[in-house]
Amino acid sequence: MTLTEGSRPGRGVVAADHVSLRRNNLSVVLRHVREMGSRSRARIAADTGLNKATVSSLVAELVERGLLREGLAESERGALGRPGQLVELDGSAVCGVGAEINVDYLAVTALDLSGETVIERRVPLDVAHLDPSTTLDQLAKLILHAVAAVDVRGGQTAGVTLAVPGLVQSATGSLKLAPNLGWAEVPVVESMRERLGDPAYPLRVDNEANLAALAAYAEMQIGPEDKIQDLVLLTGAVGVGGGMVTGGHLLRGGHGFSGEVGHMPVAPAGGTCGCGRTGCWETVVGLTALLQKATEPDDPVRDPSLDVEQRLAEITRRAEAGEARTLKALAEVGEWLGIGGAILVNILNPDVLVLGGYFAVLGPWLKEPLESAIADRVIAPEGGGCRVVQSDLGFTAAVRGGAQISLDQVFLDPTLVGRAATGMAQ
Repeated sequence: MTLTEGSRPGRGVVAADHVSLRRNNLSVVLRHVREMGSRSRARIAADTGLNKATVSSLVAELVERGLLREGLAESERGALGRPGQLVELDGSAVCGVGAEINVDYLAVTALDLSGETVIERRVPLDVAHLDPSTTLDQLAKLILHAVAAVDVRGGQTAGVTLAVPGLVQSATGSLKLAPNLGWAEVPVVESMRERLGDPAYPLRVDNEANLAALAAYAEMQIGPEDKIQDLVLLTGAVGVGGGMVTGGHLLRGGHGFSGEVGHMPVAPAGGTCGCGRTGCWETVVGLTALLQKATEPDDPVRDPSLDVEQRLAEITRRAEAGEARTLKALAEVGEWLGIGGAILVNILNPDVLVLGGYFAVLGPWLKEPLESAIADRVIAPEGGGCRVVQSDLGFTAAVRGGAQISLDQVFLDPTLVGRAATGMAQ
């Protein structure tokens, strides 16, 4: 740090330390209210170990930034003793945006700091047969639409995170390889920044299964039961991806390329994968594999221009009606899902194996063979304690995870949000 002329040695360092300390304390209070719910200032002070005067000052600033708001008095909730004014999480004017590129659709979601959905859109698009430039043009329009929705409510966009199904280098903002898209060496963040007009908010890119796993992990933290710390999420569409959380942290691997479970070679005699190899797991459990088994080539549910949820709704209808070919296809896919799932449980021993994407939608037919395979193939007693659950997030998991990554930065550093939630830098 360069000292200003006439300043005493160490004075700037002390000032910087004070700023860092206050930033940290703002984060402590904001995260505490998020985790514990509405609290009086006195209760926050007691819980965090900060003194009451400091908490009052921190809460006032967080209210001014639009991150907390005044709630009910404790007496109105039946508390004993001298009533105190409760404060609760606000953040309605601070939003994170998640955007996703997948084989047959684009999607975008904006969430505010309390997790409420501001806008959510998904559009069918045959991305696999389009060049990256055309796809990114379309995605930029969706992102701009979401940011405009945040602006309309007088809000601030904390950041945009792009989810893509492939090998991603988040630090450089580049996509190394996405076999099912036919993309390689695409500077996603740089290209999107140009299309968005070099915005002030940060742009990030990450693997869609990683982001879906983060969303699933957050989903598991809601409720009174013990919090899950270790999970594997399997998300299925045309491709198959996996996201792993261990000890509450995303497992990325040494170079950030973990989670490509769809390319485990489980079926050597199987078909050719989009990656060019033979027998990858996704060739027997991906949505394309299911549709090939369950339908004729000219069946409308194979049309990628039809929204994926509409296609799955038709498969569900046929299964519920007892259509033999559909049920047979689901049984075969479920068996293969169990084979690969058991491998992952043997290696990682998660608390839960979460079914996302199309696996969750068709969970009533896929879950039983998966659980059976875990019971039969996992060496640890009782499947190593792993249970199989279906995510309720559907095809929104990746975009919700992306939006949450941007919002997490605000919880870590509340000063990223301008005072009075104006979105202006300090």
